[in-house]
Parts: sequence; C-alpha cells; structure tokens
Amino acid sequence: MNQKQTAFVTKELMLRAVKDSFVKLAPKTQLRNPVMFLVYVSAVLTTALYVCSLFGVADARPGFILAVAVILWFTVLFADFAEAIAEGRGKAQADALRAARQDVTANKIPSPDRRDEITRVKSACLRKGDLVLVGVGEQIPADGEVIDGAASVDESAITGESAPVIRESGGDRSAVTGGTTVTSDQLVIRVTSEAGESFLDKMIAMVEGASRKKTPNEIALQILLVALTIIFLLVTVSLYPFSAFSAGQAGMVNPTSVTALAALLVCLAPTTIGALLSAIGIAGMSRLNQANVLAMSGRSIEAAGDVDTLLLDKTGTITLGNRQAYELIPVDGTDIHELADAAQLSSLADETPEGRSVVVLAKEQFGLRGRNLGGLHASFIPFTAKTRMSGVDYAGNEIRKGAAEAVRAYVAGQGGAYSKQCEEAVEQIARQGGTPLVVAKNGRVLGVIHLKDIIKQGVREKFADLRKMGIRTVMITGDNPLTASAIAAEAGVDDFLAEATPEGKLQMIRDLQAKGHLVAMTGDGTNDAPALAQADVAVAMNTGTQAAKEAGNMVDLDSSPTKLIDIVRIGKQLLMTRGSLTTFSIANDVAKYFAILPALFMGLYPGLSALNIMGLHSAESAILSAIIYNALIIVALIPLALRGVRYREVPAAKLLSRNLVVYGLGGIIAPFIAIKLIDMLLVLFGLVL
Repeated sequence: MNQKQTAFVTKELMLRAVKDSFVKLAPKTQLRNPVMFLVYVSAVLTTALYVCSLFGVADARPGFILAVAVILWFTVLFADFAEAIAEGRGKAQADALRAARQDVTANKIPSPDRRDEITRVKSACLRKGDLVLVGVGEQIPADGEVIDGAASVDESAITGESAPVIRESGGDRSAVTGGTTVTSDQLVIRVTSEAGESFLDKMIAMVEGASRKKTPNEIALQILLVALTIIFLLVTVSLYPFSAFSAGQAGMVNPTSVTALAALLVCLAPTTIGALLSAIGIAGMSRLNQANVLAMSGRSIEAAGDVDTLLLDKTGTITLGNRQAYELIPVDGTDIHELADAAQLSSLADETPEGRSVVVLAKEQFGLRGRNLGGLHASFIPFTAKTRMSGVDYAGNEIRKGAAEAVRAYVAGQGGAYSKQCEEAVEQIARQGGTPLVVAKNGRVLGVIHLKDIIKQGVREKFADLRKMGIRTVMITGDNPLTASAIAAEAGVDDFLAEATPEGKLQMIRDLQAKGHLVAMTGDGTNDAPALAQADVAVAMNTGTQAAKEAGNMVDLDSSPTKLIDIVRIGKQLLMTRGSLTTFSIANDVAKYFAILPALFMGLYPGLSALNIMGLHSAESAILSAIIYNALIIVALIPLALRGVRYREVPAAKLLSRNLVVYGLGGIIAPFIAIKLIDMLLVLFGLVL
C-alpha cells in the first residue's frame, strides 16, 4: 500500500474528481453539508429567478441574475471537487487493494495432523474457526493465525514492501492477512474473520472513505458553522424589508434584490471552510495511509494530534534492537580465555542476535572458531522466560549463561559461591546502560559478558523536538532500573518504566490518564493488548498478533515502532489545517462585508460611501467580485487542504501566534486585494454596468 506519488494529482485522478463533482450535486448528498446546502439552495433560487426574468418577472437585470446563478453553481461544484479529489486518492488505493483481494480456492482440513483430508472450498465460504492448509505459491484465503508451521509470506499487496516476511506458529508473528502469498514451506492457518470482515475489507472501506464517520471535533466545528450561517441568514432576510421600508420613506426604488441578498448570504456564510471541511478530514486519513498506517477511525488521528505522552519500547525504537557483546570481564582470577571458551560454547546454539554476537566476539578477540561438537555429545539448554538462562552440557561439564539473578540461583543450587567481584561487575555494566550476562561453569562463576545497547542515531534530537511540542516521552523496557536509567539518560527521554510487565504498562497508562494526559503507545504482542486497548492512541504492528491488531485503533503496515512519532505529526497537522482554514474563512467575511454592504446601500445612506474603502465600481461589480472571489478561493485552497498546513516542532503558543498572523491577518488582507482586482477586470472587459 505504498501509494506515494511524485505528482500532486494525476490526470486520471483529476478526471475522476470532475465526474464525481457532478454526481455529488444530488440533493441527498448536498444535505450532508448544511453550509454548502445553503449555497446549493441559493443557486437553485437564482436560477429560478433568471428563468422568471425571461418572462418579464425580474427583481434585477437578467444578465446579473444569470451571472450570480452561474457563479453559485460553480461554488457548489468547487466544493464537491475538493471533496472528490480528496476521496479520489483513497479510491485509487482501494482499487489497488481490490486487485489483491481474490476469491481463491482454499484447502480446508479438519485438523493439523490430518492434512491429507483436504476439502476444497471457495474462500468466501470460509467461516471463523476453520482450518486451512496453504502451500508454496498459494494465496492465503482469509485472515488468520498460524497454528502450525513457519513460512515466508509475500505481503507486498498490503504493505508495498517486496521483501517476504516470516510467519510462524506461536509468538508474536503468527498473524497472517488474506490476500498475501506464501513463498516457501507450508502453513496451517485458523481463520479469524468472517467473510467480508477481513483486514483487507476494512482497509478498503477506510481508504476510500466508505466507513468514514465525522469526528467529535469535526461535528463541533460544523455545529459552529451552521450556527453562524443561521445568524447570517436571519440578518440577510431582515435586510430586505428594512431596505424596502427605507426606500419607500425616501421615495426611491428598493436598491436591494433577492438575487443580491442571496449573493450576500453566500459571501457572509463560512463557505470556504464549509467547502473544505470534509476534504481536510479525508486528506488527513489519506496522508496517514500514505505513511503505511491504517487508522480505524478519524477520531484516532485527531487524538494523535492532542497526545501529550508517548510510551515507546526501548528495543527497536530507541535502540537498534540487537544488543551486541562488547566485552568479557573475568572475575575471581579466571583466565579470560577460559571465560571466552565457555561463553562461546554456551552461545553456539543461541540464534538470537545477542548470542551470535558473543560467538563473533570470541572469534575476533580470542581466535576461537567453530568447533566439532559431535564428539562432545553436547546437549544445549535453550533460553526460556522462566529460567532466564541458556547453556550447554557436555562431557560431564555444565555451562550456564544468563541474567545475574538467575545464574546466582543456579550457582547456589550447585553449592557454589556468587562472588562480590561479580556483583560489582554486574552493577558497573548496568550503570553504563549495558546488559550483563553472567557465565558459570560447573557451579563456579567465570565472569560477565557486557552486552551493549546501541542508541539509534538522531533519536535524542527527535525527543528534543517532541519536548518542544509539549510531548513527554516514556521509555518502556524489561531491563533492570539501573540499566534503564542509563539508557534513558543517553537517549534523552523524560521518564522510563523498567522491568515492564503487561500489568505495569496498563497501570501506568491508567495513572497518566487519571491525571488528564492523552497517551499513545505501540505494541505487537498479545501481552500488549490490554495496554493498547487502554491507550488513547494505540498503534499495533502489522507483524503482531491478531489480539494486538484488534486492541489497537491504528495498524502500522511497516511494523516500525518509530512510526508513532510520524503519526503524532500527522494528527497535529490535521488539527492545525482545520483550525487555520477556519480562521482564514471567517476572516474573509470582513473583506466581503466591506465589499457588498456599502455598495448595496450607498444610494439609501450616502454616508456608507466611507466604508467603500476599495472604491468598487458599482453594486453589481461589488457583488460579482465578492462571489467570484468566494468561489475561486475554494479552488486555490484545495492543495493546502490536501497537503496540510506545515507543522513545525515549536511551542504551541508560538505556532498559534504565527498561524493567526498568516491565516487571520492574511485572511483579512487577501480578499481586499483580490476583490479589487476582480472588480477592475470586470470593468475593463465591460461585464458590469
């Protein structure tokens, strides 16, 4: 789903948007936007007035009525176009996803040990809980969880990444998505979604906007816009009898007309933001989709913009994720070569990055190369979360490698002594932000392996930027408090949670929320699900479990924990764009007020000529100039609505003051200049009286 484009819009997207603009002229569709529906009604009214003028019933010059009607219709079309072009991007993404979703034949089996009893059924007929067998080159027929086997899976149809990923039973990489393809081995998958409710179906619905609901902020703003529109409607309607009465008293013809008042109402109503409001929301979701993040609701994007606390995993987010063996520290007079030999032997079957780095260190610093273990009759002890140790038994010898406390208990169980020197070495490594692994042989401590976490380049600067934004960062790690404190200080985070457990994460989020904070976090495992469900913004990794995906309100298709920072930026940009354009739209009304009202009533009240500061040619030219500007500014602001107002990592007060100057003061000045220029052009080409 990597949909980044080099061009702002393509020719195909433009043509599709133009077509959809006319489709959206249906009254039922227009009713969804009350402000623009008023413009729609005004366009219908002025069109009817023009038809009446052809039969001699006219309240203004027929040419003027026609011009107003045409401009109002274009205003409605431009608003529809803004929404259509925002939706068009999502529809293009949805079309690509639909191409990936095919109704394939699935190999349904009764159980993992009865793989030869295959029943071939259409993928649309699969139900939640069914078991399917998927082999090399076959498409996974539905969302599910691997319950047996391990295989490479091509997820490029979903993520846009061509490199296959490993999916296997157990652990946090068991979830698979329908529409992806197995490229090696075989998988037995338990279906976890009903037909039509798959992850791909949800993606299609979200990106094309079919399931987009207005957010609370969007609804609140629309209520405000409707309230302003009603006020302007009442004011405009009251102007006609007031003008008629004043003209009668002065023995003059009423200078106002229904056509002019309709134009005035459209100009005074907040039509600019009314036209762009929906496009801003859709574009915000589209920008998130282009970052390969799927938001389950627009509300979560807005929440991301208001987040003030980020919970970030240490491994893979703050650090590179692969701790490296940095140093061997012998204790109690142990020869360092003996320590290196034992460390290497205990790590030969350890396929973790840390285990492999120990083997590399022993080779590079001590010349210890691979050895033949066949004659040793070695038995390797795998690492478990319970024992927190691994090791090897061979020729009557026992070597254990693991966390300090675990090895201490092992040594005590063997009748050995855990030395003071070892404790000091462990504490020293922890204070430096490293991870100590103690090595023991036959109940005797040999020394300590110093595993070093590598802080990602530029991460400290990123956290400094977040601090400027008013966002507090909290590092979550399973390390002991000493190690966590050292890494937190080096990375520049504001706080940390050491020896983190699922319960600890959940409690921390609840405590922060109780204090009024909005919290965001990432996670990928089943044990992260409770915390993800509690967080205000929860980003689940696409590589994670089904439980994590269901608990989160966003899914990162790239499975990058650092994506959370980008999500916050996009959320803030969405809120800024909506606020800035609302400010600009309302500020515009000031200029349009000075353009139309003095021109309309100068005949009745000559003193109003002082307000005609633009020196517009006539009432007709003033009205036409104002509504032409009102229509064109919608088109001019479409690129800004889609791209979003530029966000900078500066304090909120500074950002607010800058945007008030640009979009508030700019919103007042720009219309004065534009309306005057349009008036001069109308006069130049003889289009007004």
